Amino acid sequence: ATRNRLAIEIKQQALAWALCYISPAVLDRINIYNATREAMKNAVLSLSIKPDFLLVDAVKLPELNIDSQAIIKGDSLSISIACASILAKVERDRTMEYYDLLYPDYGFARHKGYATRQHLEMINCHGACSIHRRSFEPVKTLMAGRSLHQEGLFD
Repeated sequence: ATRNRLAIEIKQQALAWALCYISPAVLDRINIYNATREAMKNAVLSLSIKPDFLLVDAVKLPELNIDSQAIIKGDSLSISIACASILAKVERDRTMEYYDLLYPDYGFARHKGYATRQHLEMINCHGACSIHRRSFEPVKTLMAGRSLHQEGLFD
Protein backbone atom coordinates (compact mmCIF):
# COMPACT_ATOMS: atom_id res chain seq x y z
CA ALA A 1 0.00 0.00 0.00
CA THR A 2 2.82 2.40 0.85
CA ARG A 3 4.62 1.64 -2.39
CA ASN A 4 1.41 2.26 -4.38
CA ARG A 5 0.89 5.63 -2.67
CA LEU A 6 4.50 6.56 -3.35
CA ALA A 7 4.13 5.60 -7.02
CA ILE A 8 1.20 8.00 -7.40
CA GLU A 9 3.17 10.78 -5.75
CA ILE A 10 6.27 10.07 -7.84
CA LYS A 11 4.24 10.24 -11.06
CA GLN A 12 2.71 13.55 -9.97
CA GLN A 13 6.03 15.12 -8.97
CA ALA A 14 8.38 13.79 -11.66
CA LEU A 15 9.26 15.95 -14.64
CA ALA A 16 8.91 12.80 -16.75
CA TRP A 17 8.70 9.06 -16.23
CA ALA A 18 8.34 5.99 -18.44
CA LEU A 19 8.17 2.23 -18.03
CA CYS A 20 9.02 -0.50 -20.51
CA TYR A 21 7.80 -4.09 -20.63
CA ILE A 22 10.00 -6.92 -21.88
CA SER A 23 8.13 -10.16 -22.56
CA PRO A 24 9.21 -13.44 -20.95
CA ALA A 25 10.01 -14.86 -24.41
CA VAL A 26 12.34 -11.95 -25.21
CA LEU A 27 13.90 -12.19 -21.76
CA ASP A 28 14.58 -15.89 -22.37
CA ARG A 29 16.14 -15.08 -25.73
CA ILE A 30 18.42 -12.20 -24.69
CA ASN A 31 18.94 -12.96 -20.93
CA ILE A 32 18.05 -10.95 -17.84
CA TYR A 33 20.98 -8.54 -18.06
CA ASN A 34 20.32 -7.57 -21.68
CA ALA A 35 16.57 -7.41 -21.04
CA THR A 36 17.21 -5.01 -18.16
CA ARG A 37 19.41 -2.85 -20.37
CA GLU A 38 16.82 -2.91 -23.18
CA ALA A 39 14.01 -1.94 -20.81
CA MET A 40 16.04 0.92 -19.33
CA LYS A 41 17.07 2.15 -22.77
CA ASN A 42 13.51 2.05 -24.11
CA ALA A 43 12.16 3.77 -21.01
CA VAL A 44 14.67 6.62 -21.42
CA LEU A 45 13.81 6.93 -25.13
CA SER A 46 10.10 7.09 -24.21
CA LEU A 47 10.49 10.02 -21.84
CA SER A 48 8.62 13.19 -22.80
CA ILE A 49 11.76 15.19 -21.93
CA LYS A 50 15.22 14.22 -23.18
CA PRO A 51 17.48 13.99 -20.12
CA ASP A 52 20.96 15.50 -20.22
CA PHE A 53 22.26 13.15 -17.52
CA LEU A 54 21.25 9.69 -16.26
CA LEU A 55 21.73 8.02 -12.90
CA VAL A 56 21.38 4.31 -13.59
CA ASP A 57 21.17 1.37 -11.19
CA ALA A 58 24.37 -0.61 -11.91
CA VAL A 59 23.97 -0.83 -15.70
CA LYS A 60 25.80 1.27 -18.28
CA LEU A 61 23.88 2.51 -21.33
CA PRO A 62 26.51 4.05 -23.64
CA GLU A 63 24.38 3.57 -26.76
CA LEU A 64 22.05 6.34 -25.57
CA ASN A 65 24.80 8.94 -25.99
CA ILE A 66 23.67 10.64 -22.77
CA ASP A 67 26.13 11.36 -19.99
CA SER A 68 25.43 8.92 -17.18
CA GLN A 69 26.67 7.32 -14.02
CA ALA A 70 25.99 3.69 -13.17
CA ILE A 71 25.68 3.28 -9.40
CA ILE A 72 25.90 -0.14 -7.74
CA LYS A 73 22.94 -0.50 -5.34
CA GLY A 74 21.72 2.78 -6.78
CA ASP A 75 18.22 2.40 -5.35
CA SER A 76 19.69 2.73 -1.85
CA LEU A 77 21.97 5.67 -2.76
CA SER A 78 19.91 7.82 -5.13
CA ILE A 79 16.37 9.10 -4.63
CA SER A 80 15.89 9.19 -8.43
CA ILE A 81 16.88 5.55 -8.83
CA ALA A 82 14.79 4.59 -5.78
CA CYS A 83 11.76 6.30 -7.36
CA ALA A 84 12.33 4.48 -10.65
CA SER A 85 12.60 1.22 -8.72
CA ILE A 86 9.29 1.90 -6.94
CA LEU A 87 7.52 2.62 -10.24
CA ALA A 88 8.93 -0.56 -11.78
CA LYS A 89 7.97 -2.71 -8.78
CA VAL A 90 4.42 -1.34 -8.62
CA GLU A 91 3.96 -1.95 -12.35
CA ARG A 92 5.37 -5.47 -12.06
CA ASP A 93 2.97 -6.25 -9.21
CA ARG A 94 0.04 -4.92 -11.26
CA THR A 95 1.14 -7.04 -14.20
CA MET A 96 1.21 -10.10 -11.94
CA GLU A 97 -2.32 -9.29 -10.73
CA TYR A 98 -3.45 -9.12 -14.38
CA TYR A 99 -1.74 -12.45 -15.09
CA ASP A 100 -3.62 -13.88 -12.11
CA LEU A 101 -6.86 -13.16 -14.00
CA LEU A 102 -5.52 -14.88 -17.13
CA TYR A 103 -3.98 -17.85 -15.28
CA PRO A 104 -5.96 -18.24 -12.02
CA ASP A 105 -4.47 -21.67 -11.22
CA TYR A 106 -1.05 -20.17 -10.48
CA GLY A 107 -1.82 -17.58 -7.78
CA PHE A 108 0.24 -14.77 -9.34
CA ALA A 109 -1.63 -12.11 -7.31
CA ARG A 110 -0.31 -13.71 -4.11
CA HIS A 111 3.32 -14.57 -4.89
CA LYS A 112 3.87 -12.01 -7.69
CA GLY A 113 5.83 -14.57 -9.72
CA TYR A 114 8.52 -15.17 -7.12
CA ALA A 115 9.66 -18.75 -6.49
CA THR A 116 7.62 -19.34 -3.36
CA ARG A 117 6.74 -22.87 -2.32
CA GLN A 118 3.14 -22.28 -3.45
CA HIS A 119 4.27 -21.04 -6.87
CA LEU A 120 6.62 -24.00 -7.31
CA GLU A 121 3.79 -26.38 -6.39
CA MET A 122 1.50 -24.76 -8.97
CA ILE A 123 4.17 -25.04 -11.67
CA ASN A 124 4.81 -28.66 -10.70
CA CYS A 125 1.06 -29.38 -10.80
CA HIS A 126 0.01 -27.42 -13.91
CA GLY A 127 3.27 -27.06 -15.83
CA ALA A 128 4.57 -23.74 -17.10
CA CYS A 129 2.20 -21.21 -18.67
CA SER A 130 3.11 -18.72 -21.39
CA ILE A 131 4.45 -16.09 -18.99
CA HIS A 132 6.90 -18.40 -17.25
CA ARG A 133 10.50 -17.79 -18.30
CA ARG A 134 11.82 -21.01 -19.82
CA SER A 135 15.47 -20.14 -19.14
CA PHE A 136 14.91 -19.78 -15.37
CA GLU A 137 14.72 -22.49 -12.75
CA PRO A 138 12.48 -24.25 -11.91
CA VAL A 139 10.73 -23.96 -15.29
CA LYS A 140 13.92 -25.08 -17.03
CA THR A 141 13.84 -28.31 -14.99
CA LEU A 142 10.17 -28.92 -15.81
CA MET A 143 10.73 -28.25 -19.52
CA ALA A 144 13.44 -30.93 -19.46
CA GLY A 145 10.81 -33.37 -18.17
CA ARG A 146 12.19 -33.63 -14.64
CA SER A 147 10.18 -33.31 -11.43
CA LEU A 148 10.82 -30.42 -9.07
CA HIS A 149 10.63 -32.87 -6.16
CA GLN A 150 13.28 -35.14 -7.74
CA GLU A 151 15.56 -32.18 -8.36
CA GLY A 152 15.31 -31.09 -4.71
CA LEU A 153 13.69 -27.74 -5.49
CA PHE A 154 11.21 -28.24 -2.64
CA ASP A 155 13.84 -28.81 0.04
